[in-house]
Amino acid sequence: MSERTDVVIIGAGFAGLSAARALRRAGRAAIVLEARDRVGGRVYTSQAPGGPWVDLGGQWAGPTQDHLLALLAEQGARTFPTWTTGDNLVLVDGKARRYRGTIPRLGVASLLDVGQAQWRLERMARQVPLDAPWTARHAERWDATTLGAWLARNLRTTVARDLLTAGLESVFAAELGQMSLLHALFYIHSGRDLDTLFGTTDGAQATRVDGGMQGVAERLASGLDVRLGCAVRRVEHGAAVTVHHDRGAVTADRAIIAIPPHLIAAIDFTPRLPPERAALIAQTPMGAVIKCTAIYDRPFWRDAGLSGLSLSDRGPIHVAFDNSPPDGSCGVLMGFAEADAARRLGALDEAGRRAAALTCFVRAYGGAAATPRAYTDHVWEHDPWSGGCYGAFCPPNTWTTVGRVIRTPVGRLHWAGTETATHWSGYIDGAISSGLRAAAEV
Repeated sequence: MSERTDVVIIGAGFAGLSAARALRRAGRAAIVLEARDRVGGRVYTSQAPGGPWVDLGGQWAGPTQDHLLALLAEQGARTFPTWTTGDNLVLVDGKARRYRGTIPRLGVASLLDVGQAQWRLERMARQVPLDAPWTARHAERWDATTLGAWLARNLRTTVARDLLTAGLESVFAAELGQMSLLHALFYIHSGRDLDTLFGTTDGAQATRVDGGMQGVAERLASGLDVRLGCAVRRVEHGAAVTVHHDRGAVTADRAIIAIPPHLIAAIDFTPRLPPERAALIAQTPMGAVIKCTAIYDRPFWRDAGLSGLSLSDRGPIHVAFDNSPPDGSCGVLMGFAEADAARRLGALDEAGRRAAALTCFVRAYGGAAATPRAYTDHVWEHDPWSGGCYGAFCPPNTWTTVGRVIRTPVGRLHWAGTETATHWSGYIDGAISSGLRAAAEV
């Protein structure tokens, strides 16, 4: 026997939960099916062994992320600014240099090179319509090449190319040579500009939630009909929608599908999805990222006047932050390994990943970083219900061929998830707005 409801939602991340709450407020009944044993999706807060809570998935809120900021305010969530007091570090050719602000200290030629490339990318990004990137004036040309190829043509100095590549990989969590330039421009415009995407103070990494971001998802799920451990295997759609999952089936008037594209591809649809929709799902791979977190008795780097923010031309960790709790009761360094570096690191066991991460931290912060009291990480590419992070991206010739169907319903099936957002695509805020949009369609 199948349960009956108004709307069935697949996925209990911020997109699915936001859709469910909007529907409930509109007087519609909804059942949310989630494969995991928790809500939150690509947000994941864990208790580190012998240490504090740590966010191993999405964790930040920033200016213009209005949906997330409104949700935090509504919940009365305690927030605090990312630690930025002190000097940042840039490591080039094994040498560390201190700097303040968002622009590292580089040679004049490299600095001008980075500045010109960033200005050109942002100028092009403003020409990409957020609701229809495929209609941009130069869409065909931009979609036929990659961001990596563009950088190779437009950066003259090796230092500028290496550091800007490291910074952009930290934004996209994907190899720049695999990503459409048009997709990169859309993503930059979606998050306002590169300064915002790179930035801490007044940027995308400005604000954290005391206790972790997963608590926000759990409060969002409160009062909703969320079923955990219910991986969806088959969807029948026509005059109604019947979703078959590991613990039964749900029939509804409509369905909202709010999971990453490659997980959609693993579901058996009857009838099959239209060719353009199927091709879009098949052609949008996930990025790869590992958040490597080391916990120390105290944030020792602050004693040396360092902020904890570092950017390095050597990996596997290229970007690191001070991720300590707000009371400074212990010190937490968190570094990102992304794209191919994340895949190589993910092939190691935890001891191997720990050793590689600590080598990077020692390179930046000195010998005291070699002996944390605890270490933890999460290999998102190995997570069966994400398959990667931060989100899916478009390789060349995807936006201009099948991208136009990204939000188009298929009969009674509606699409949500941060990849479908127009503003802050790839971020928690984009997930929330996509859920609200899908609920409004229903």
